Amino acid sequence: MSDVKQFAERVCANIERVIVGKRSTVDLAVSGLLCQGHLLIEDVPGVGKTMLARSLARSLGCSFSRIQFTPDMLPSDVTGVSIFNQVSREFEFRSGPVMAQIVLADEINRATPKTQAALLEAMEERTVTVDGVTHTLPRPFMVLATQNPIEYEGTFPLPEAQLDRFLMQVRLGYPSADDEIKILERQQYQHPFDTLEKVVSLEELVEAQEAVKSVYVSDPVKRYIIALSRQTRDHPEVYLGASPRGSLALYRTGQARAAMFGRDYVLPDDIKALAVPTLAHRVILGPGARLRDFSAQQIVQEILNSIAVPGGDPTAMMPEKITQAPEQVLTPAEE
Repeated sequence: MSDVKQFAERVCANIERVIVGKRSTVDLAVSGLLCQGHLLIEDVPGVGKTMLARSLARSLGCSFSRIQFTPDMLPSDVTGVSIFNQVSREFEFRSGPVMAQIVLADEINRATPKTQAALLEAMEERTVTVDGVTHTLPRPFMVLATQNPIEYEGTFPLPEAQLDRFLMQVRLGYPSADDEIKILERQQYQHPFDTLEKVVSLEELVEAQEAVKSVYVSDPVKRYIIALSRQTRDHPEVYLGASPRGSLALYRTGQARAAMFGRDYVLPDDIKALAVPTLAHRVILGPGARLRDFSAQQIVQEILNSIAVPGGDPTAMMPEKITQAPEQVLTPAEE
């Protein structure tokens, strides 16, 4: 997994030239990329949501498209439209902005539900169907959507089906005082994004995505993932819990995090670190929780604190090829 670790370090370091002091969020974005998933970035204006998406695309050398969602947008403004060519006497497909490798859906909750639904097929099947003809999207394909959690006037909340298609929901938050000074200094003469360059190739990205799939997940860790997901469905304050797609998201992101740390096996700590970003946005709270001003993040954290973490022999988390070779496992004395 050293190749995946080096890949992730190069991409994260390049993005951090623009996004200052938010390494944990950058790591989540890169892990979502390695899992071939989509990212929902929810935060206040001006903290770098759009710049994070643009920096990620430029670091990879991928084609980038930005969709500025507004209430008057139509689904065809996203997917594309068929136009009749009077010369050839045939309909020709004019692709929309969704036909790119990295798609920024800016302020996605400002579009009407009908327009939001235009992304459902693209995010799940990686295809777009227009006038009965299905068009395959480029690979890799990733949607990074942003929304403002404060201003609700003129917005349309994302339905559960849309939220469930996002691998993770992350927040950037305000920078610290020292980090904000660094931002001022770096942008004194020009924006760091203007000098950002591609640091990895698409071939390296595809190889890293395939390598992540081979990361070993032990039975205790699998049971831990399922226990967390099932508890969100049984929690008394929850109206609708995480779906099996949520369990799979936690499984995949755990593999990616392990690979980014250079391991070929997943630890329970990987799952604990990723439970909130992968499960919280899939949880719909009941009326009582909303009255008491509970958040989905608090509920998931409470579930994390209530479920026992797999422990005991650490070799139980490792692949058999490692545990069966004692000479490769250091004893406490040798460490």
